[in-house]
Amino acid sequence: MKTLYDVQQLLKKYGILVHVGKRIWDIELMAIELENINKSGLIDTQDYLTAKLILRHEHEIEERNEKEQKNHGL
Repeated sequence: MKTLYDVQQLLKKYGILVHVGKRIWDIELMAIELENINKSGLIDTQDYLTAKLILRHEHEIEERNEKEQKNHGL
């Protein structure tokens, strides 16, 4: 698992499809769903940690992009 798409495919295995409409919101909802799966004991610890790291990284990228857009008046 290396990409956000991979995390989406992992969540899909648990019947979770996320599309809110804004990428950062999708990432945040995926993180919540991942936590719920983990708390339920359904996911392997390594898969959980890897997915969580990917989501955190993607969230930081989106925050940076939003900040840059605001600074450029977009």
